[in-house]
Amino acid sequence: MLDLDDTIAAIATATGAAGLAVVRTSGPRALAVADAVFAGARSLERAAANTLHHGWALASADTAGERRRLDEVVAAVFRAPHSYTRQDVVEFSCHGGAIPAARVLAALLSAGARQARPGEFTLRAFCSGRLDLAQAEAVADLVRAETDGAYDLALAQLGGGLSRRLADLAEAVSDAVAEVEARVDFAEDVGGVEVPPTVVAAVTGAEAGLDELLAGAEYARAVREGVNVVLVGRPNVGKSSLFNALLGERRAIVTAAPGTTRDLVSEPIEVAGVRVTLTDTAGLREGGDEAESEGVRRARAALDESAIALWVVNGAEPLAEEDRRLAAHLAARRVLVALNQCDRPAVVVPAAVIEPLAAAPAAVVTVSALRGDGVEALRAALAGMLSGGHGLAGAVANRRHAEALERARAALGRARTVAVAGAPGEIVALELREALGALGEVSGRALGEDILERIFGRFCIGK
Repeated sequence: MLDLDDTIAAIATATGAAGLAVVRTSGPRALAVADAVFAGARSLERAAANTLHHGWALASADTAGERRRLDEVVAAVFRAPHSYTRQDVVEFSCHGGAIPAARVLAALLSAGARQARPGEFTLRAFCSGRLDLAQAEAVADLVRAETDGAYDLALAQLGGGLSRRLADLAEAVSDAVAEVEARVDFAEDVGGVEVPPTVVAAVTGAEAGLDELLAGAEYARAVREGVNVVLVGRPNVGKSSLFNALLGERRAIVTAAPGTTRDLVSEPIEVAGVRVTLTDTAGLREGGDEAESEGVRRARAALDESAIALWVVNGAEPLAEEDRRLAAHLAARRVLVALNQCDRPAVVVPAAVIEPLAAAPAAVVTVSALRGDGVEALRAALAGMLSGGHGLAGAVANRRHAEALERARAALGRARTVAVAGAPGEIVALELREALGALGEVSGRALGEDILERIFGRFCIGK
């Protein structure tokens, strides 16, 4: 059960050594609770909105009536409805580190506040109507963003870009529902129960709008969540050298002896705004000792979980049977081929590695891991494979959003089909209402409390 009528408090900044830490409290008694622990030039309960006040945070009185100083603080007062939660909010800026913030929080809890649950401040912002659910989820994405691309994507969603587009689509679908249901209820007055072409056109337009939103969803999700790219190939083709070249540092051990890499070695890089976790693997071949066999098993498991396989082939030697077996295994995946050792006379041409991949979406780049030739071209090819030619403007990055919008699009498609076929208006209206419900799941209008608590439970405490 959502409880929005009590007063909550939490530390809003990360623990550890820092210049400042912030402890916030929100709720109907936030000013009184904050005042109970604050000693300054004036009472916070009588302070004007959007003002800062220097003073001390004090502990509760001891048996002798003395109040111990906890920390020097600055109190920021935000009065409802002009605050993050649209409730009264006080934020104490104290010295950084675990002890000052913990002491201030303990004093607030002793004064009558309750420890906030994860995401509860943002949940209150959502319940008060300050943010819709898509914007609220963007707050968590901002905090977790590890690349500029992920941050910018979340910032655009927080600004309401996605919400506005979905609101326009929902309004168009609502108008279509109203028209269809009016014809069902008042057939004699409006000229029959048939679904008019204007409604079919509106539904088709809403479908196209969802198509546009979902077109770049995979790329946007990669920007938001990151992807795994695994380097695979037979032993001694230069996987570890290329891994190091892409990282710009010597992270993996490189020797002339085949089978040097026995375990997975992973490091993150940023490509086209996407956090890419590169994983170097053991050379894929049959046989070998027990350690190498375990490395091959782990390599295959990592490959199965990757978004893109970076297949490294020695372009200065004929394709081996191990190369062909690996190509058959990669045929159903997205593959980027690095034709290595272009500093030596070429023996393998790009067409020779594309052909055994069959229908796999693949690109081939010639490189020299030793000299660094072609490494930037390989990065560019990887960027193109990640984006698929799509941009991020208005894209849907959240998996929950994408699934809901897929259902909305499917319902609109069914509504259009049955309308064109001359089905009764009740059936068309039923499909349109299903589409509206799915759209409402993104904004939060059509979700129950249990789902909301699950979503906000993934937030950090104090946000």
